[in-house]
Amino acid sequence: MILEKIQGGLVVSCQALEDEPLHSSFIMGRMARAAMEGGAIGIRANSAADINEIRKNTNLPVIGIVKKDYADSSIFITATMKEIEELATTDCEMIAIDATSRKRPNNETLEEFVEKVRRKVPTKLLMADVATFEEAVQAEKLGFDCVSTTLIGYTEQTDGQKIDQEDYQILKEIVEALKIPVIAEGNVDTSEKAKRCLDLGAHSVVVGSAITRPQIITKRFTDYINN
Repeated sequence: MILEKIQGGLVVSCQALEDEPLHSSFIMGRMARAAMEGGAIGIRANSAADINEIRKNTNLPVIGIVKKDYADSSIFITATMKEIEELATTDCEMIAIDATSRKRPNNETLEEFVEKVRRKVPTKLLMADVATFEEAVQAEKLGFDCVSTTLIGYTEQTDGQKIDQEDYQILKEIVEALKIPVIAEGNVDTSEKAKRCLDLGAHSVVVGSAITRPQIITKRFTDYINN
């Protein structure tokens, strides 16, 4: 089971969107291979094409998503059944879904969406990407298999917040309140932060940009040098 496989370790998010230099399923496959060789115990990946290529290069469990913008909603992580149908063609073990309280495409409720997803892909686990404590509690009530702090700071309600704010207060609160596993993700950009999340009871930790987006890593260096 994927949750057992990733417990206590590092999941690397291997993603590059169309406007990014490394956008390529071939490259993401190699990126995942590099992550595996570095000790990652799971991969989070965007799109069926990337997932299928990653499968050719690693034997790690995969959390699948599909990012797509919709005109009637700010939700873009696995927002509709169209994205679920794409992921259903892959053998990813888990699907991550935006489980924030924001308006969903077509005015669908999260509860309605989860019910449809469970019927479509009953063998895949579901991860709730949330931004607030209340959303995490609601996700557990709706039957998600785990919760991830992915969207802290990325919604209107949490703009400017970070997972490590006030000594990881929101992570602590979510871990203490929920019975399902809590995955730490979002602005975990140092090894020290990753270790702190695990020490506070996170089931595992997901790191993306700090490992797999060289343009962001480079900018951090150049900004420091030039200031």
